[in-house]
Amino acid sequence: MPTEPTKHKSLVVLTGAGVSAESGVPTFRGEAGLWRTYRAEDLATPTAFHRDPKLVWEFYAWRRGLIAACQPNQAHLLLAEIEKQSTDFTLITQNVDGLHTAAGSRKVLEIHGSIWRMRCTSCRHRWDDKKPALEELPPRCPACGEMARPDVVWFGENLNIQVLECTYDAVLRAHMMLVIGTSGFIHPAADLPQLFKTHGGTLIEINTEETPISGIADKIYRSQATIGLQDWWDDRRNYL
Repeated sequence: MPTEPTKHKSLVVLTGAGVSAESGVPTFRGEAGLWRTYRAEDLATPTAFHRDPKLVWEFYAWRRGLIAACQPNQAHLLLAEIEKQSTDFTLITQNVDGLHTAAGSRKVLEIHGSIWRMRCTSCRHRWDDKKPALEELPPRCPACGEMARPDVVWFGENLNIQVLECTYDAVLRAHMMLVIGTSGFIHPAADLPQLFKTHGGTLIEINTEETPISGIADKIYRSQATIGLQDWWDDRRNYL
């Protein structure tokens, strides 16, 4: 675990599904992403929700139940500790599972939203609901009684503009960027490492596989998130 502060550097971290894989969170993609006879990509859309909101909510209720059984792993916990010892730290995650905040991270930008947060389809009220089992599907807004949806970014939707602005600000301000467990294919998150490199910072990739980010990384740890992040922390004097 961290023993020395990183006060002389601004650090930004981008995480993807790989950081939660060791906690047992399914990726919901490919053959493993089949639910009943549906793929996640076919249900996580505004069109699918408009057509059959109950079906979409049954899918998300199932996902919530699976994620509720998962715990933060050592990568989540180490990032939370690094944040405590940093004066300028931002964690950007593509994950909606909430494991970073469960581990103790506070400066988290959830660019794809959170599965544990709901949004009213009428009055736009947002609220947290961390109960694995929902009493009513679809859930109803406590403010106006209208139907709620998961507060996540679906395929075909734009990211929250305020979250995106904070994301760009953190990336352009940072001296170092860690990219952990992300495929490098989902935009706009995939563009962030390239944006970061425009001002000459040090880019570190931690991933079990080669990605489009690998070609511009200054250092690569070809391993799982828990191992690679600890290895980077042990080596940090070479970069900080």
